[in-house]
Amino acid sequence: MKILTFSGVTPAEALKKAQLEVGEEAMLIETREIQKKSLGKSALYEIVVGVEEGSIPKSKPKIEEPLTKQRPLTQKSSDVLYNISEAAKQISRIAEVTEEEKPHKNTSAPAETEDIKRIKEEIEKLGDKVKLIQNMFWDEKAPKLQTAIPPEFAEIYRLAQQSGMDQNHLDQIMQLTLEHMPSKMKESSATVKRYFQVLMRKMIPVRMESAPKNGAKKVIMLVGPTGVGKTTSIAKLAARFSYLLEKKYKVGLVVLDTYRIGAVEQLMQYARMMKLGIETVVDPPEFSSALNALRYSDYILIDTMGSSPYDKGKIETIYECLKANNTEYSVDVVLVMPSSIKYEDLKATYDNFAPLGIDTMMFTKLDETRGFGNIFSLVYETKVPVSYFSVGQEVPEDLVIASSDFLVDCLLHGFHKGNNV
Repeated sequence: MKILTFSGVTPAEALKKAQLEVGEEAMLIETREIQKKSLGKSALYEIVVGVEEGSIPKSKPKIEEPLTKQRPLTQKSSDVLYNISEAAKQISRIAEVTEEEKPHKNTSAPAETEDIKRIKEEIEKLGDKVKLIQNMFWDEKAPKLQTAIPPEFAEIYRLAQQSGMDQNHLDQIMQLTLEHMPSKMKESSATVKRYFQVLMRKMIPVRMESAPKNGAKKVIMLVGPTGVGKTTSIAKLAARFSYLLEKKYKVGLVVLDTYRIGAVEQLMQYARMMKLGIETVVDPPEFSSALNALRYSDYILIDTMGSSPYDKGKIETIYECLKANNTEYSVDVVLVMPSSIKYEDLKATYDNFAPLGIDTMMFTKLDETRGFGNIFSLVYETKVPVSYFSVGQEVPEDLVIASSDFLVDCLLHGFHKGNNV
């Protein structure tokens, strides 16, 4: 950015010179009085403006973008709102400058007073235009609710909508906010955003991690579609329970995924590396025997065959294994799903695996998506708690214990590797 200075006997004159020289694109950085008015001398003001390198003067003809590079209207609308926000900041700076430079009652400077008055009138007109344009774009995107939505809600509404959150859920939350949020807080987009964060956190149930007590065992079965990372997640959990906690627990593995030789071999390699016991199950009657064979373990982790959510045959096989369990151990069923698919697909997956009795949910591939509203909507709709997030392929580092703070932060600000604890 180029920094340029312009001077004049009044701030308005200096500003006019800047506009003629570099156009309306310039950003006002500072206004200062470099010479006070005295006998025989006029006052002298200097303004400092910033202008982007290579910016095109307004007088030049507008170059039309080729069709291949044109953005959707909604994206351009967002850009306009952002530019309006920047313009509003500049307006505030000008207003502060003119307020500071008001002549005292005993000072006679009629010409300067007229200039300041004219600038203030222009500021007021521009401010009204900013509000008008903001409201125009906001009305276009506003949900069809009984209560009118203030413009201060535009930012949080846009973030939530772009995150992939279900429209009905977003509208419900918006309605709740408008009904219960104190009027004073609605006047600022910053306080609206903070209120939304608190509200959404309370809407996300999570299952806190707890260790086995009094010699009891925890049996955890991961189920879900093919390719979501169940086997890698099993390895992460096994490493966590075996090595990363204060107490080093004994962990045993059970494999139901005998359909895929590669998956069995992968888990066996992890078992050899971590010196863990491992059992394979081909038919449902073998399930109880496998659990009893690992009775020395504090944790028993079960990897299952991946299947399409619509392959009811494979889901039925898993159900038969659970039904055949005649041990004293209860099995905690964790549905593993990728965060990179839309809400409707997440919901369909959940509905098809629901007959297994889902206790918690685990979401993988958080590093492969930018929208997390789909996760929020599924948890909000099903009321089933989240237990873990998988944020990459590294074992065991890329595993995050679920928290509502983490999910809401991802939803509003995106996921950033390294800020996952």
